Amino acid sequence: MYKKKFLIVTASIGSGHNKAAEALVNEIKIKHPDAEIHMVDFMSTKTAYLNGFLKEAYLKILDFVPDVYDFFYNLTAGKSKGISVKSLLALTMKSNMEALIKQYQADVVICTHPFPCAAAAYLKKTKQVNIILVGVITDFTIHQLWVYNEVDLYFVANRKIREALAKRDVALDKIHDTGIPIDLSFGVQYDKEELLRKFNLKSDLPVILIMGGGLGLGGVKFALNHLETLKKSIQILVVAGVNSDLWSDLKEIAKNSKHIVEVWGFSNNVKELMAVSTFIISKPGALTISEALAMELPMLLHEPIPGQEKENAAYVESIGAAIWIKDNQKLTEIVESVLYDSAKLLKMKVKAREYKRPDAARDIVLVLDEYLRMSFEHTVIGL
Repeated sequence: MYKKKFLIVTASIGSGHNKAAEALVNEIKIKHPDAEIHMVDFMSTKTAYLNGFLKEAYLKILDFVPDVYDFFYNLTAGKSKGISVKSLLALTMKSNMEALIKQYQADVVICTHPFPCAAAAYLKKTKQVNIILVGVITDFTIHQLWVYNEVDLYFVANRKIREALAKRDVALDKIHDTGIPIDLSFGVQYDKEELLRKFNLKSDLPVILIMGGGLGLGGVKFALNHLETLKKSIQILVVAGVNSDLWSDLKEIAKNSKHIVEVWGFSNNVKELMAVSTFIISKPGALTISEALAMELPMLLHEPIPGQEKENAAYVESIGAAIWIKDNQKLTEIVESVLYDSAKLLKMKVKAREYKRPDAARDIVLVLDEYLRMSFEHTVIGL
């Protein structure tokens, strides 16, 4: 039988890349319970000090000068500039990637972030490693930093991304339109009445879920404060992620709110919070969008991280499953326009149902498994 040593390399820049990686780990374990699977955060100081430093610099830029990141993102999207940055990333990070591949004796390297993909592609191009390299693109757009001839398989969010990647000279048979991998629990049907009781919520009041991703970005506090101006009472569920300062601030707001407000830090029950909610207010992280689509949950999206999240917001608005709030001062107005408009909410829900991909992780593993089987048979015949 072919080898089964998987190295899944993610990046703790936000929680989306990690959640996609975890979904793949879980599915590989189901398909291959005897497989060796290692998941590594490539941007952790435990992996490499420089990588961790780059992550912290990235987060500081987003916090203090987001326009700089937006400029850099758009500048490197073009082929010529992108190639230069790709080469720099590969040369900077190749030693760390080579050490990981050797440490875990990996046969298959799966990347959910472009930085480790750049390093692994360079090592493969220069024949320093012999691996099957897989790129799992965790956004609803394609950036030049993801494009490498050495990648054996790409998994993308939709047909549009597949076509865009093919236009960048990637062979179509390498690219698979599976959706972005999420935990299979987001495809489960939940009993809303049971969840209302579990969270001590009223059945006659709407429930708004506010999230800002794993880092608690995306104007969570702004949204909660602005909902105080709504004329009618509502119920609000807020997730602060790992941002402890934000959690403290939200708890204070909740104490004095005229609404029913429940606050969580990092939450493992997001699927239940989505299942019980009328709609979600969030920044447009691709994993949050994919999860909300799977739960058929209408979305109001605001405060995107510059670059890919703007494109995520534009995409999901274009399919009719979300509203992109481009002017934050209109947040309350837009919330009021959908809050009691059952027809509008139903239309968004139907569109989400049309575009949801709850089985993406399972589908990715099925395609990967077939590719490994064929590679193994080809190698045996070649011998």
